[in-house]
Amino acid sequence: MALMRKKKKMADLADPHDLYQRSVQDTEAEIDFVLETWNALRDRPAGVLREDFCGTANTACEWVRRSEDHYAIGVDIDGDVLDWGVRHNLTTLDADESERIDLLQGDVLEADCGAADIVLAMNFSYWLFRSRPELLAYFRSVFDGLSEDGIFVLDAYGGYDAPREIEESRECDGFTYIWDQADFNPIDSGMTCHIHFEFPDGSRMDRAFSYQWRLWTLPEIRELLLEAGFVSAEVYWEGTDEDSNEGNGIYEPSEVGDADAGWICYLVAQR
Repeated sequence: MALMRKKKKMADLADPHDLYQRSVQDTEAEIDFVLETWNALRDRPAGVLREDFCGTANTACEWVRRSEDHYAIGVDIDGDVLDWGVRHNLTTLDADESERIDLLQGDVLEADCGAADIVLAMNFSYWLFRSRPELLAYFRSVFDGLSEDGIFVLDAYGGYDAPREIEESRECDGFTYIWDQADFNPIDSGMTCHIHFEFPDGSRMDRAFSYQWRLWTLPEIRELLLEAGFVSAEVYWEGTDEDSNEGNGIYEPSEVGDADAGWICYLVAQR
């Protein structure tokens, strides 16, 4: 009698990069914010966007889709992730769009990409620089890589849950996303975080992504941006929907934020 093949679990069949894009990234909303902010600050169209720590270059692809005058450069140190992005994201672009995007494998501190109108560092990726001199060096490299009127857009998160060792889950289409703040050292603000995925069949993809970074505060980030040479470093805070009392997805410059358990904001630094 032939042996029955053991059915593979959903976690074994899933692609972590696909799950990440579906659960973490919202490239359309991100590029909407970038374009709205640029148009509010500048009276000329933006052309070149550089996505630092680009990973699968999902956001860079969204940028070139928006206009035939948009060009994107993605920079990441991980060649395997870039290759995944080429196979799964760049192949969704048409011929003209593909001609307007370049992916570079390398250290963002040493990237020589020419002058960009906009540089992005999203999903808290720059938090891997855990000391003040390291983060300052990165901000200075971004400053040098921008056009004379360029802007630097990055995000940050915080709130009184940010330094806690906790897990939070969120239901997605066909799986559960789990954010795990595994440990935090209050002496140096170093933290270890993981992303896990769970599936309806009970299987689980543990530590699909892991991060060793520093929990930077907004005052620290703003001060370092100004020290790096930027003329301004504004926080864009999310508004609140009056009916649901939840975030309304509209981010505007603000000097006052809510003391919530958790928040995510943008920062925009002008050269």
